[in-house]
Formats: sequence, structure tokens, C-alpha cells
Amino acid sequence: MLPLQLKLDRSTLIASEIANRDRKALFTPRQDLVSIYSNKPKSVVVEKRERMTARRAELTSIQDSNPDTSTWRTEDWWANWLGVGLLSIVVLSVVIGPTAGLKPGKSLLTGWVAKPAKWGGNLSDTLVAKDKSSLLPGITATGCLLCGLFALGNAGLGRNGLAFIPGFVLLFGLALLAFTMAEQELIRYYNLEYPLWGLFVGLLAHFVLGTNSIISRALQTEFYIKTGLVLLGIEVLLPNLVALGLPGICVSWVVTPVVLITTFVFGQRVFKMESPSLNMVISADMSVCGVSAAIATGAACRAKKEEISMAISLSLVFTVIMMVVQPFVIRLVGMHEIVAGAWLGGTIDSTGAVAAAGTLVGKGAEQTAITVKMIQNILIGVVAFGVATYWVTVVERSSASSTGTDEESNRPSLWEIWYRFPKFMLGFLGASVLFSVISASGSGGEAIVAGTMAVTKELRGWLFGLAFVSIGLEISFSEIKRQWTGGKPLVLYVCGQLLNLVLTLAMAWLMFGVVFRDASDQLLKQAYPDQQATQPVR
Repeated sequence: MLPLQLKLDRSTLIASEIANRDRKALFTPRQDLVSIYSNKPKSVVVEKRERMTARRAELTSIQDSNPDTSTWRTEDWWANWLGVGLLSIVVLSVVIGPTAGLKPGKSLLTGWVAKPAKWGGNLSDTLVAKDKSSLLPGITATGCLLCGLFALGNAGLGRNGLAFIPGFVLLFGLALLAFTMAEQELIRYYNLEYPLWGLFVGLLAHFVLGTNSIISRALQTEFYIKTGLVLLGIEVLLPNLVALGLPGICVSWVVTPVVLITTFVFGQRVFKMESPSLNMVISADMSVCGVSAAIATGAACRAKKEEISMAISLSLVFTVIMMVVQPFVIRLVGMHEIVAGAWLGGTIDSTGAVAAAGTLVGKGAEQTAITVKMIQNILIGVVAFGVATYWVTVVERSSASSTGTDEESNRPSLWEIWYRFPKFMLGFLGASVLFSVISASGSGGEAIVAGTMAVTKELRGWLFGLAFVSIGLEISFSEIKRQWTGGKPLVLYVCGQLLNLVLTLAMAWLMFGVVFRDASDQLLKQAYPDQQATQPVR
């Protein structure tokens, strides 16, 4: 027991300290009161306050870099401007084509936008068109057009547009090499398309030349793909939704979100993936439409470039495997062509690979596969918006809570979802709606859309080719090695793709083989009008 006097002295001291603390509180800013009344050590309080400050600064930087008044300074918006500019130029060339003596639906740019041609034993054949004219002027003109537009875009983004040009010339040369290799007869026979060769050429240049300061200025993977996706919008026409009716929509829009969500939850809960953004990019890449979905969702969840590159690399490798193995399995079991086409379109990532795999099965499978993939592509914008919303309201909020940030700073803003949404998807969706309306206006509108699409497909191919070469050049093997520890990304992709294959096949069989069997037979008759469609539905 303490003496009575000592107890009184101690009580007086405590009361004095409390009074001094309250007196300080009267003259202390509100945000610093926690350091006065908290029983935590000062270092913990300071650390917590620094985290809160950093979080607010991050939100402020996001808002400052994305407001409507700064649309000239973001890649997303410039992808829209360049995409709209290219579409306008091409449409104008198609509209005024008849005045220059061309058939309706033909563009004045035909021949001036070109890629290497198919070749066999003679390499020089790759620069000769079917009409025996030279493709070199067209390839050169394409390079100059894209170089000028992206130099303008870089200047608009506050970069050095002139310094971009030498690097782009080198990058375009590497992309030309990749396209040339992809057009070799034997390589085409095995459907080894330009994305794989672009990645290979980029990796080879990375090892041989390194990433020097000249070409590094032109390594803008996301900028090229974002602009290419705006051009892709013209190919995703809304009438495709009714081309296959409810069966096609069920295969494309029911299975896809189920696989995406299941794979992401599996990666987080079972595999304990360290990076939620890598998990999401892989899930979207595998379930939706490969590269396009990886870029869109990567932008929505702020994924690292290395994470996006890894997801794209996985997609390219498995696309090659699936486009060979799946047709073999289809022929082995005697699967109905329409069911097979729906299965191919819902599982293989690349649209070009879908068409190639469908061709190996039959005309009916090819048409169905391409249509299912086009319907699935419409989901890119919806998925990007959903990922942006989920990331802001759940992932980052829970991450901030785990670090001790206060509830007020955790509360997401609806504006932040808008800031996070990939703005280039607005160009994609706008092009899809606009050209759907033009196509539905009659035969003249269909001719304009067909003529425009013939040119923009070539331009989009070049943009994606530049992007794949860029991925190979700027890939970080140290980061990939760190992410690949334990092989989790590969195992996650395989598990997700297996689920995708099983569910898509089940839905394709149910819709086209059971519920809408008559519609399936009708589609087969349309593909082979001179033959009797008697295939069994399996």
C-alpha cells in the first residue's frame, strides 16, 4: 500500500497532465488530436497519419490526371481521338470512292494500307500483291500514317513527338519482320499467327539489341492496343446479337462472367495470389477475349505492365495449343458443326485464331465461332466497368482498412469509378453503335461499313503487331520470375481455362444441341445450301 500523501501527489500529477492535454487540444488542428488523446506510441500515430496522407494524395493524383478538363493529357482519350481520326479518314475515302470511279464500298486507301503477303520459298513474294503489284508503297504509306498520328498523340500527351519518330521506325521494321514470318506458307499452315511472332521478334531484339533509349520512346504497348480497340468497335456490330439469337447470347454472356468470377475467387481464396490485379487480368484474359480484355481490365484495376504482359503471353501460348487441339477433338468425337463453332468461339481468345480453328472444322463452325466471339467481345466494356467498380469499392477499400486507414478515407467516390473506367472503351462502344446503325440503314450503309472494315482491319492488325513487339522488348524477366514463383499464374490459367472449356461446351450443347436444335440445323443448312444437313448433335 502506498502512503496517503504519495497517493495524493500522484493524483495531482495525473490531473495536471490531463489539464495540460486538454489545454493543448483547444489550440490543436482537428487532424492532430489523435496524437494527443491516443494511447498508442507516437511513432504508430505518425505512421498511420502518413498512410492516410499518402492515400489522399493518391486519390488526388488520380482525379487530377483524369478530369474532363485534362482529356488532352491521357492515353485513353488520345486513343479515342486517334481511333476516331482513323475511322473518319477511312469512311471519307469509302464515301468519295465512287466519284473516283471505284465501286460502291471501295476505299481510295485500298492498296495504300497493306501488310506483307503470303510467300513460300521466295521471300520477295511477300511484297507482291495478288494482282502482281508491289505492296511496298502501301506498307510504307501505312507506316508513315501511323507514325504521324502517334507522333501527334505523343506531342498531345506532353511528350517529345519528334523524338518518338526514330524509335517508331525501328519498331515498325521489327513488326514488319514479324508479319513477314507469320505469312510463310508452312507457318500459316500451322496457324502460328503474327501475335506469337511479334512477341518472339521482340524478345529476340531484347536479347540482341537491348532496349536502347531510341526505341524505348516508341514502346507504348497500351497506347497501340487501346487505339486498335477503338477500331475493333466497327467489327462488333450489334445485329450480331440476333444472328444466333438467344443460344449465342447464352454461350457468350452467361458462361463468361461465371468463369471470370470463379477464377478470380479461386485465385484469391485457394491459391492466395499475392497480386489481386494479376489474378484479375489473367481471369479476364482467359474468360473474355484475350489481349483486349487484358488491357481493358488491367487499366481498370491498375495492373502493372509486367502483369499484363504475363497474362497476354499465357493467352498467346494457350491460343496456339487450343486452336490445334480443339478441332482435332471435335473431329474425333463427331461433334455437330454448330455446337463445335459455339464451343470454339466461346473459349479461344483471339478472333483470328477462332476463325482459323473454325475453318479446320467446317464452314458452319467457322461462321458460328466468329459470331459467338463477336458477341462475347461486346462484354469488354461491361467487364471493364465492373472491374473498376469492384476494385474501388471492395479491393482497395479492404486494402486500406488492413493498413489502418480511417473509415472516412476508405469511403470510395463515384467519381473515382469514372476516373478508373478505361475511357478508350467509350470509343469502342461508340464505334460499335454508330456503325451498327449505318449497317442497318440499307445496302448503301452495309457497303460503307464493309469498305471501312476492310481497311481498318489492316490498320488494327498493324497496331496490335506493334504492341506485341513492344511487349517482347520491354518484358521484365526479374518481375516475371518473381510472379512465377510456385507457378501460380500458370496453374490458375490452366484451371480457369479447363472450367471455361467444360462450361462452354455444356452450354453450347444445351443451347444448340437440345433446346434450339432446329435453329442449329437451320444454321448448318445456311452454311451448306447445296447439301442436306444431317449431322447428329452430340
